[in-house]
Amino acid sequence: MTTIACIPAYNEERTIAKVVVGCQRFADRVIVYDDGSTDMTSLIAERLGAEVMKQERNMGKGEALRNLFKVAKNVGADVMVTIDADDQHNPMEIPKLLEPIRKGEADIVIGSRFMASSDSVPQHRRVVNRLMNVATLGGISDTQSGFRAYDKKAIESILPGEMGMGVDSEILMDAARNELSIVEVPITVMYGIGKTSKLNPAHHALDVFFSIVKLTSIRHPLIFYGVPGFALLLVGAYYLYHTVVLFSAQQQVTSLVLTYGLLAFAIAIFGLLALFTGIILFTLSTLIRKSQ
Repeated sequence: MTTIACIPAYNEERTIAKVVVGCQRFADRVIVYDDGSTDMTSLIAERLGAEVMKQERNMGKGEALRNLFKVAKNVGADVMVTIDADDQHNPMEIPKLLEPIRKGEADIVIGSRFMASSDSVPQHRRVVNRLMNVATLGGISDTQSGFRAYDKKAIESILPGEMGMGVDSEILMDAARNELSIVEVPITVMYGIGKTSKLNPAHHALDVFFSIVKLTSIRHPLIFYGVPGFALLLVGAYYLYHTVVLFSAQQQVTSLVLTYGLLAFAIAIFGLLALFTGIILFTLSTLIRKSQ
């Protein structure tokens, strides 16, 4: 199998050498996607023999993975391994990810930080991971792991669109839609100086939260928009009923009748907008899936 190791990197001059050299032991090609680094990340990677793709400004992890998937598809790779550049993952564990693919047991293999001891994982990362697990796929312990292997079928069927931290979940959602098999293998992880996210915990959590909202709305538009829309219509009907009852009892338009009437109208409008948004998005997503 032709195996390429793909490393998204942003200002990782302290750790990129170790990751590149480790990956070279198990991959036919090592590609570093420099996402707008201002340090010597690209230079170090090139000197060590890695192929470097240089982005002039920082665009985010999602954009990096999107371009790396394109490269893997264009070069006809049989297996694509993605690994973070901050040395939190051990490249010596790459064979653990390749084994299920070589045996034909999986299309995607995830290196899970939570299948073994995870005492070294910071608490905010645990919380973020649990949230994204709920929003993405049941039964997967580490939807946010950046240490993964993809076979040829997965490479050809996945092309991320998310630019932020939600890209890892988006990929798994696409995999489920394309009926790709996914397995997890336990890995070790190290956090410390130079091995933590460039985002502070609050920023990271907000980025993930908005990714959850967006991904859920795309995956289940009828539930995300339709259910609240229908609920609002029921509330609007409730206020309309009381408007009619009050007007019948008082035989004139009082301030209370007017208030109830305006509430019924406003809530019903929002409900209809949400309901039709869900229906339209569901129809569009169905047409897009059928055209692929």
